[in-house]
Amino acid sequence: MSRKYTRRPVVAAPTPGPATTTHLLRYDKPAADWEREALPIGNGALGAKVFGGVARDQLQLNEKSLWTGGPGSAEGYDHGDWPKPRPGAITGVREIIDQKGAMDPGEVSRRLGNPRYATVGKVPGFGDYQNFGDLFLDIPGAPAPPTAYRRTLDLADAVATVSYSDGRTRFTREYFASHPGGVIAGRVCADRPGEVSFTLSFNSAQPGTSVTAKDGRLLIRGALADNGLRYEGQAQVLTSGGTRTDTDDGRVVVTGADSATFVFSAGTDYAAIFPGYRGDDPHARVTAAVDRAAELTYSDLRRAHVADHRALFARVRLDIGQHAPAASPTDELLASYTGGASPADRALEALYFAYGRYLLIASSRPGSLPANLQGVWNNSNTPPWNADYHTNINVQMNYWPAEPTNLAETVHPYHAFIQDLRAPGRRTARSMFGAEEGWVVHQNTNPFGFTGVHDWPTSFWMPEANGWLVQQLYERYLFGRDEDFLRRTAYPAMKEAAQFWLANLHTDPRDGKLVVSPSYSPEQGDFTAGASMAQQIVHDLLVNVIEASEVLDTDDEFRTRAQAALAGLDAGLRIGSWGQLQEWKADLDSRTNTHRHVSHLFALHPGRQIEAGSAYADAARVSLTARGDGGTGWSKAWKINFWARLRDGDHAAKMLAEQLKSSTLPNLWDTHPPFQIDGNFGATAGIAEMLLQSHERHERDGRDGGPAGPSGPGVIVDVLPALPSAWAEHGSYDGLRARGDFTVGVDWRRGAATEIRIASGSGVTAKLRSPLFASPHPAPFRVVRGDGKPAGHVVNDGVLTLPTRAGERYRIVAGRQ
Repeated sequence: MSRKYTRRPVVAAPTPGPATTTHLLRYDKPAADWEREALPIGNGALGAKVFGGVARDQLQLNEKSLWTGGPGSAEGYDHGDWPKPRPGAITGVREIIDQKGAMDPGEVSRRLGNPRYATVGKVPGFGDYQNFGDLFLDIPGAPAPPTAYRRTLDLADAVATVSYSDGRTRFTREYFASHPGGVIAGRVCADRPGEVSFTLSFNSAQPGTSVTAKDGRLLIRGALADNGLRYEGQAQVLTSGGTRTDTDDGRVVVTGADSATFVFSAGTDYAAIFPGYRGDDPHARVTAAVDRAAELTYSDLRRAHVADHRALFARVRLDIGQHAPAASPTDELLASYTGGASPADRALEALYFAYGRYLLIASSRPGSLPANLQGVWNNSNTPPWNADYHTNINVQMNYWPAEPTNLAETVHPYHAFIQDLRAPGRRTARSMFGAEEGWVVHQNTNPFGFTGVHDWPTSFWMPEANGWLVQQLYERYLFGRDEDFLRRTAYPAMKEAAQFWLANLHTDPRDGKLVVSPSYSPEQGDFTAGASMAQQIVHDLLVNVIEASEVLDTDDEFRTRAQAALAGLDAGLRIGSWGQLQEWKADLDSRTNTHRHVSHLFALHPGRQIEAGSAYADAARVSLTARGDGGTGWSKAWKINFWARLRDGDHAAKMLAEQLKSSTLPNLWDTHPPFQIDGNFGATAGIAEMLLQSHERHERDGRDGGPAGPSGPGVIVDVLPALPSAWAEHGSYDGLRARGDFTVGVDWRRGAATEIRIASGSGVTAKLRSPLFASPHPAPFRVVRGDGKPAGHVVNDGVLTLPTRAGERYRIVAGRQ
């Protein structure tokens, strides 16, 4: 799965010092529950949940490619494609919808779905993300109870710590998951020599696993019974002083050491190669990772891990006036949270923002699969919703914070995953739709290229998911302006997705417009033609692919076809009878519908069709208000982003408060319920949207203020577009990213920006919107370059136009010089 990844250098925020309450989760007792209390560490491919027990500590482990299903599975596997051709099946459904206007989901699933198990939600060969197992540290003579117990997760260093005393000796354990080392590492030490004793053992979650111990190393090997996928783990124990003994039953015993370290790595023979999805036996690479880590001192291994993590995490600094009481346990901070009015409340909000960025770094790094419904953490062999990749919002939401919060590298697994879906997606496009060009994927997918369908009536059909998935490929270009990435990676996948729709859009007999049919608005109602979300996604795809082809100056004939389709497309935007944005092409919306999905607002976010202040924005507000502020964790997170795009910071903050008060667990994981990580990521993105937006297009812009050139679509950088009143008194941030390859920092007081900092990565002209520049009487301000010299600029209609040079920094400072 290794792929070359490049990104432009960006301006980083200062590296933080020791962890503060903004960057520290802290608890005063061990975790008793995996979902609610244990603390997550991860390096993308490997994950662990740290419990912090005193007499017995537990690390529940995951390796992200350990999946049942796929090729070789007991139930057989066909990528979700129909077992036999069904000529005219889709056309037949379209004709019924054209005649009757709608069609029952159960009937559509009988005609177009694939049979499933008798067990609800289980699809033959689809598989489940698996639990790898548990490492246990059993500590003899541990105090019960201990004194001065503390369990923490330092987000700035990505290190989990457990410490306690037995009255005469202070014991400390540290755990981290190193991306450069490819291992999970642990260290056990005490403040008196000879006091470290424990037994390290492994309990497999998979039947038939072999566990042996030799020379202080556990060797864990097996193959999944379902599909024969081979897996291996190794854990090497190293001691300073004392003795180390291997047992015949596969344990390592440490006695009387001054300190001890273990390093663990794991892998499988999964490979993202269609159609077999198998590679080399994992033994050699797991052995090499453990050997390399074991040759380093613990300090060197930790130092490399912290440096690697901070290179990403430390890029962003956020101050919203937060201040927590000294040594406040995080669960108490959450329990006392009232909605953002107090400095302690804001401390929790700032911590939650930082935690989302931490979780994305921990669950998505180059060389691994993308973050799934649970990131990388899973303690079940039959997890909720298979812990899979839902394409009707969930996997996309996982990556919403990546670009705006300066974590572009974490998106690489998502980009690679999309590329890997194209080959099976072409087969599905041919076998189900008869398409000669293009690729498609539906609502659920897995690491084995499942691009077809199951037959759960309300959640099996979503061919427009291909357009939503590739949207974020184009976002990578918009944020980074890397035309090589656009040419080699983003555009080919976008073009193929668009080609599918050029061949499969249907002419609606009602008005002659091009529509998606059959279409379904997740996860409610009937099948219709031209459901708003489907239309908005295809509109977004066509706009983006046309822009991309213009930037690259390629594919004139294809671009002409795409432009013609866009001109004839129903855009999916209609204002209904009670002022709402319609969810369906017909006016079917109910004022009393409070469904968690608000899919028809895709055009507001993450799409870019609806601009704040427009009639469609007003209609979106009516729809949002009617749907209410309830919902599951991810639904509330999406609503934060919606309200931020409407520039209603107080309502966005209300949705953040609702998520924290009723959809967040004591370890700050988002809950659906049960746990789903997308809500963490969606809320983090929403906080960024409250502080900085850059989605609005303007005319194509030149470099260095010159004439329009091939630099792509221009954007408005909107500073503090939705600052809530609870944060308004004073605050600042640095390191957030804007489209156009800008890194932005802002100081504010009493709701108004006092300084705006902008670093240009590509030399695109910056167009900044802020009340600081508002007509008719803009406040006095000055614009200077990094060297303090004045920078030329123009202000018009509340927008400051600033020609920039690549690598240059600029400051806009309120007040007279």
